[in-house]
Amino acid sequence: MKMADAKSLAQKIAFSPLTFQAVRACLAFGIFKIVDEANGIELEEIKKAAGKSAYAVSTLLEVMAAAGVLEYKDKKYYSTKIAQCFLYDEMTKINFDFVNDVCYQGAFYLTESFENAKPEGLKVFGTWKTVYEGLSQLPKQVKQSWFAFDHFYSDNAFCDVIKIILDKNPKTVYDVGANTGKFELALFSKNYQGTAVLCDLPAQLAKAKENLSASGFAKNCVFYPIDVLEESSEFMIFGSNKSAADGGGGKEILTPDAILMSQFLDCFSKEQIISILKKAAAAMTNKTRLYILEPFWDEQKFDAAKLSLTHASLYFTAIANGNSKMYALNEMQNCITFAGLQTAKIHKNIGSHEYTLLEVEKPDKTK
Repeated sequence: MKMADAKSLAQKIAFSPLTFQAVRACLAFGIFKIVDEANGIELEEIKKAAGKSAYAVSTLLEVMAAAGVLEYKDKKYYSTKIAQCFLYDEMTKINFDFVNDVCYQGAFYLTESFENAKPEGLKVFGTWKTVYEGLSQLPKQVKQSWFAFDHFYSDNAFCDVIKIILDKNPKTVYDVGANTGKFELALFSKNYQGTAVLCDLPAQLAKAKENLSASGFAKNCVFYPIDVLEESSEFMIFGSNKSAADGGGGKEILTPDAILMSQFLDCFSKEQIISILKKAAAAMTNKTRLYILEPFWDEQKFDAAKLSLTHASLYFTAIANGNSKMYALNEMQNCITFAGLQTAKIHKNIGSHEYTLLEVEKPDKTK
């Protein structure tokens, strides 16, 4: 790369936070929509259609043209495929809203987050240790963008995941990090006749129970509140009597046939992942299958996907917990080995966003 090209790219990075906010303003003012619906349009026409000052519109248009988001020629502005992505592409819109609503303010504290190994940027929303503790209390728009981002990618993979899991006819499926119960909604819609055990923090389980009750599936579920980071917490050791999950009786252990951790382990450091996997191993039999669904950044076909995932690691640093990230495949496999488990099969190209599903088992010590 020539020095002139390097300097040009460096300037784009230096000014990128301002470019980002200029795009946000253009979307809010309807400027992209106005330009896209016209086959070339002059400044005065855009100003009238947007109902904004000549200063606001001209400044934003000049920035967008310089950034290549819009095109300017013969005194007219034209839309580009980049502008159309911000207008019509669901993934771009979800990523943009997530960065703006969830990450933007807190990213200012990224350096301090690395230095202190805790999410210093989370203080723009509250005083929780991790975002998960305060998820139910986040501002409405922030929470909406968080869940939209979280669900958009993993939900797309559920159809493939369910097919793989149900191939072994499990009677009991554990969903660790169940969140709002989206997996269970998909699972029972496939006419699954077994029991689903949702494991998560109490606030998340409350929302999942609400969603599953509304769909009539709650009767087939056990809601198990657990903080996986508590040293004394145990996975899945409680009575099969469903009232046991709510503090009732029941002495029979409900053994998992399948355990799913969908985009869950990337919320923890490697040391924490190993600890969580060891707890899962303690509840597994030799027939239990543990399924780990992750979008490993080194398994992506497209550079844009790799860029998005590695940048998502910075969200974990500044906002989520200060110590986790999006992992490479070999990093997760190492954690599995250190936890005393082994990868039985690797399912690639899950869903439409290059997910990988690791099928994990206990080693057969009789061999």
